[in-house]
Amino acid sequence: MIVEPQCARFDSIALECGTTLYPVEVAYETYGHLNSDRSNAILITHAFTGDAHAAGISRAAGAENNGKPGWWDNMIGPGKAFDTDRYFVICSNVLGGCQGTTGPGSINIVTGHPYGLTFPVITIRDMVRVQKMLIDSLGIPRLLCVCGGSMGGMQALEWAVSFPEFVRCVIPIATTWRHSAQQIAFNEVGRQAIMADPDWCDGDYYDKKPPARGLSVARMVGHITYMSDESMREKFGRKLREKEKFGFDFGIDFEVESYLRYRGNQFVSRFDANSYLYITKAEDYFDLTNGSGRLTDAFRTVDTRFLVISFTSDWLYPSYQSQEIVKVLRRLNGDVAYCDLQSNYGHDAFLVDIAEQSEIVRGFLESTARLARAA
Repeated sequence: MIVEPQCARFDSIALECGTTLYPVEVAYETYGHLNSDRSNAILITHAFTGDAHAAGISRAAGAENNGKPGWWDNMIGPGKAFDTDRYFVICSNVLGGCQGTTGPGSINIVTGHPYGLTFPVITIRDMVRVQKMLIDSLGIPRLLCVCGGSMGGMQALEWAVSFPEFVRCVIPIATTWRHSAQQIAFNEVGRQAIMADPDWCDGDYYDKKPPARGLSVARMVGHITYMSDESMREKFGRKLREKEKFGFDFGIDFEVESYLRYRGNQFVSRFDANSYLYITKAEDYFDLTNGSGRLTDAFRTVDTRFLVISFTSDWLYPSYQSQEIVKVLRRLNGDVAYCDLQSNYGHDAFLVDIAEQSEIVRGFLESTARLARAA
């Protein structure tokens, strides 16, 4: 499945912080075909460092993703969980990102220079409102489903609350309705690593050397949280890297050290440090209850089907956070299914341990589509 990136442009959007951003460009990809009554559209929302290239092989000349499969290619395509022979699947890069959608690295039309830290602070709700503008521009009257994992799950939940009449079902995976203190703490460590890099220059580094060291460390910290203790033990243990004994210095001794440095360096080549700051802040601000803490109020008027999925070894977004969502929906007699899947892969399970997840999602989408036809 060969795909090409597309771009939509909108005049402006009023943000939660009180600022109006203009113009706004949105990078997106589509897979499959929209049916005659436009009832088979599914929006896939990506996680923190993801992008619009969710599936297939990209034909973006000169782009980082050129020739590479999408980040959820094992879930999206003909015969897969999101069957592109049946559904029209859309994925867009989030507002504040650095993969084609307007973000801090974009050119401010007023100054002619990249926004940097003059870019307004954004929220998950702002991201979703931009996605709604995109869906409207495609002439889709109602989405069959919105699905995403991690930060993508936050967006799916926000869709259900902000536009309940516009989406038939949502599938939030390995996510939460608001960050805990620990989750905020990990994000803050990443932000401080970037801002402590002397090359960060208060965010004004676009014509200079980027803060690669700080961003690499931020990614290393983040990547640790995506894995489980068991998966790291199985993958690395205490294996040494191309040596038989310790070097007794501060070079690389262990395989896990080499892996983390590789991940950090690889990340620097494709992600913008300022986008890291803005998107993690949006995650931390996210609270489906708008600060009230009452999930019941948030879901009271929502008449959307839910499939909530968590993973037993996920300690970044532990199962109890998904169970809080399910408990409230059941109390409100909502149409909700919940699966806590066994996996050793930690938070990354939704990306790599997909066999059981695929079957559950496939069945849920089929039943939702049947209900929609019968309505």
